[in-house]
Amino acid sequence: MTDAPAYRDPALSVEDRVEDLLGRLTLEEKAGQLTQYFYFGRPDATDAVEVDLDSLPDEQRQFLEYPAYVERELHAGRVGSLLFVKNAAQANRLQRQAMDANRHGIPLIFGYDVIHGFRTTFPVPIAVAASWDPDVAEQGQRVAAREARAVGINWTFAPMVDIARDPRWGRIIEGAGEDPCLGGAMAAAQVRGFQGDGGPESLLAGPKHFAGYGAARGGRDYEDSDISDAELRNVYLPPFKAAIDAGAKNVMSAYMDLNGVPASGSRWLLTDVLRDELGFDGFVVSDANAVRSLETQHFARDLTDAGARAVHAGLDMEMAMYDAAYARLPQAVADGLVDEATIDLAVRRVLTAKFAAGLFENPFVDESTTASILGDSTHRDVAQAAAERTAVLLKNDGALPLRAPSSIAVLGDLADSQRDILGPWIFDFDVTESVTILDGIRRRAGEGTRVEFAPATAVATRLFPSMFDAHEAGQLPRTPEGFDEDAELERAVALAVESEVAVVVVGQPQNMIGEKASVSTLDLPGRQLELLQRVHATGTPMVVLVMSGRPLDLRWADANADAIVQIWYPGVRGGDAVARVLFGDVSPAGRLPFTWPRHVGQVPMVHSHYRTFQPEEADKRYWDEESTPLYPFGHGLTYATVEYSDLRAPSSIAVGETGTVAVTLTNTSEVDSDEVAQLYIHQRYGTSTRPVRELKGFRRVHVPAGASVDIEFELGPDQLRYWSAATRTWVQDATVIDVFVGGSSACELTTSLEVTA
Repeated sequence: MTDAPAYRDPALSVEDRVEDLLGRLTLEEKAGQLTQYFYFGRPDATDAVEVDLDSLPDEQRQFLEYPAYVERELHAGRVGSLLFVKNAAQANRLQRQAMDANRHGIPLIFGYDVIHGFRTTFPVPIAVAASWDPDVAEQGQRVAAREARAVGINWTFAPMVDIARDPRWGRIIEGAGEDPCLGGAMAAAQVRGFQGDGGPESLLAGPKHFAGYGAARGGRDYEDSDISDAELRNVYLPPFKAAIDAGAKNVMSAYMDLNGVPASGSRWLLTDVLRDELGFDGFVVSDANAVRSLETQHFARDLTDAGARAVHAGLDMEMAMYDAAYARLPQAVADGLVDEATIDLAVRRVLTAKFAAGLFENPFVDESTTASILGDSTHRDVAQAAAERTAVLLKNDGALPLRAPSSIAVLGDLADSQRDILGPWIFDFDVTESVTILDGIRRRAGEGTRVEFAPATAVATRLFPSMFDAHEAGQLPRTPEGFDEDAELERAVALAVESEVAVVVVGQPQNMIGEKASVSTLDLPGRQLELLQRVHATGTPMVVLVMSGRPLDLRWADANADAIVQIWYPGVRGGDAVARVLFGDVSPAGRLPFTWPRHVGQVPMVHSHYRTFQPEEADKRYWDEESTPLYPFGHGLTYATVEYSDLRAPSSIAVGETGTVAVTLTNTSEVDSDEVAQLYIHQRYGTSTRPVRELKGFRRVHVPAGASVDIEFELGPDQLRYWSAATRTWVQDATVIDVFVGGSSACELTTSLEVTA
């Protein structure tokens, strides 16, 4: 009897097993391991429906034919990974096909976009960043990992850690906003949540999109990015570094050109920077069709050249919809475009991930546990707690918290949308589980309060078609047939007149933001501004809830509403969470993860801009609008009053040393509350000029009513060094540092310290 091959021996090291298996593979088999296909298939093979394919439009016919195409590739041993499989039985069936199809029994690794929950929908990522609490991010992704693993998913294309400084860009919703300090903390927390201890309820994390995707020109999705070396290293790369340091096993490359070279074909970016500078040792996957797109972008001559360039750059696995460029790698070797040793390096990284994940020993998922894990009610409790911590109180003239009003008018179609409250970038949701804003207010108000609802306006539900439309079919909100918007507006105004308080929900439907959903205006869509103006004219106190993932034009609302709360897309139990905030069961303590402009003409606008040569004119840059934001980065109110005092810092520290900055927070109110203390610095002089304010630390702390809390921040080389274009390297200057601590980037409590040589 022939002994089992060494790679089958779990007692050997991962490295030894990988080398043994790699030595047994043909070049064609190696190319297969580097290829990942989408799989939009049926849960099992018996669900076939007879359709006259020739009678369908090309796009629909290709969609229906696609599963058969992928399975043919699977049977031929030309697939190493599948994505978008979300059914346990389907995953097991496909895994068995794959292992039977290749002579070495190599298992597939299943990937999926687990962005803000799997079955349990959490607040969208930009909302989680608004919690300024990395524990919220970590706990949420821990739940998401557990649910995803229950259906056979091993790997997620998340977190998205792109810095986003232009709110027109739709994918701002997937990240942590404009700042690398906050973004890095959230990136690391999500990696820890997904990967956990590496056990059977963990996912491989895949931070994306490397790198600079969030700087797309004009905020237009898929556009190129042009970023200086200094900004790339000081702003855009730190969240990736934080994710890598937290142990991320995968990185996804970006679609677009970065400084004239497509990111997915840039050896400087994927090898020199990602591996040599940032220390990444996992495997790199392309974004969808990004390798094929190297030809479209007029970078590669043809698909064979595209595959050769990408793998040479350091891109290990191609994500493709069809006809993968990496299938041509054997031909690329024969043509002398790339050597087999380069392909071996990529295969080695992919196989290492599969062995380390335990897929050779446990390739299948236990279907008997799926229902109980997906149905675990404690997961919804975690989602609600997260939503409560993400709400940002933008303005409050005393209208909140609600004090047992006798009647409430809940107005706006988003207030009762089961789908919109979940947000975009989810694919396994059940809208019947959604608690809408209307549901939450009714449940919390109780029988003593009359709660009436009017949709008032009809906001468009689809701006742009996407490849996920088939998955959303039947789930998008629809305007009822015969909806009379004029009559509904009148009914909404009448309800406001009859009510003690009006809660008006405005914002954007979930499909107006995300991938392929950039916008040219930040105006409230439809007739929502008219709704606000007409309700305000009734004299009834008006609380505005903003459901969005980007800042919108709230200039009129800020001047006229009694209270404004940014509620984001708060997830499956969002209605309950928002109601608890409105009624004061929790004191809102979320903070903005981006600067909120007054008008779209101001963007991009960030807190960490540079000091102008005429600083006294800084607020007079526009003839027709103030140059200041409507709300600064880090802004957010609470129902308590917290004062900052006794800011302490060393008078000096030497270059390379670390000092401690301390401050006292005192809650002078009768309300317990969280407070988000933020540390900013400004360097007065040095090798390069530095921004007027840079976030360097933050702490979300609970401050009981009448109590004081002391908190500390470290300030050392990790916070004070920066990459300088003057020296083309990282520097820490001997200089004077201004230190600011407070509740937003506009904080005024300050001191200074000297950094000595």
